[in-house]
Amino acid sequence: MDLALLRTFVAVHRAGSFTRAASLLGLSQPAVTSQIRTLERQLGRPLFLRQARGVTPTTVGDELAHKAAPHLDALVEIAEAGLENDSSSRTLHLAGPPEFTAERALPALTGLTREDGRSFALRTSFGNAEQTLEGLAAGHHDLAIGTARPRGSLLTSTPLCDEEHVLVATPDWAKRAGVEKLRDTGASALEHVPVVEVHESLPFVTRYWASVFDARPAAPATVVAPDLRAVLACTIAGAGLAVLPRYLCAEALERGVVVALHDPAVPPLRTYFLVARTGTLAMPHIARAHEELLRAATVWN
Repeated sequence: MDLALLRTFVAVHRAGSFTRAASLLGLSQPAVTSQIRTLERQLGRPLFLRQARGVTPTTVGDELAHKAAPHLDALVEIAEAGLENDSSSRTLHLAGPPEFTAERALPALTGLTREDGRSFALRTSFGNAEQTLEGLAAGHHDLAIGTARPRGSLLTSTPLCDEEHVLVATPDWAKRAGVEKLRDTGASALEHVPVVEVHESLPFVTRYWASVFDARPAAPATVVAPDLRAVLACTIAGAGLAVLPRYLCAEALERGVVVALHDPAVPPLRTYFLVARTGTLAMPHIARAHEELLRAATVWN
């Protein structure tokens, strides 16, 4: 059986689409369709059910993928191992949220770009969870860090770490709001405090209010800045309250330029996932970066 046909078949099985598989393989969609039809003729059985949006594997298709994919991945690993010392050909494309990627992921990977004989170039893209997963699925990135676990077999995810969210403001705003009232009145004590957020929809504040106060925020955002580092800077400057990851505002809390307005028994958490296209962890430079991020995450809090 032609290995090229099997490679195309596994790509379609994982992608769930001839078009997406074609993009990942660098082929035209008609070429992918033709190869799958050739393989189906050789086997005498249909491998996919064509649908309006993508394809669904038949039982035979699932069985073939289960048998063939591990061996194809092993062949990729063998082939890539021969390029291990060719640093000029190894470029890792990483995508993720700007703050987390800049503050945590990139420093963790910097050492890998300097290893003698095993180094690789590093390229980074910033975006939200949906954007990074779409880019990864389309083959634009090698690894993605996101806050949503992907579905389907094209992408493989591993929990990376949890981040604790903290409700903060300057000491002046804490005094004016009467933080002690939060224990008795809940979120209503903060109704007149301006809000600093990353988006008009108040994603961080809304999640915190729902988790801690079982309520929705009453005030709209006064300042919107699509980067949590900018949100922190505006909060320090006195623009209002914000909900921020603890790692990002820990230094500001220690210096006392902002204070925690509330200390819930169970603080809201957000989980980050490290995501790769299924099969690509056979490539040594991607596997090393994946392993290093997981190792670094063991001490993140």
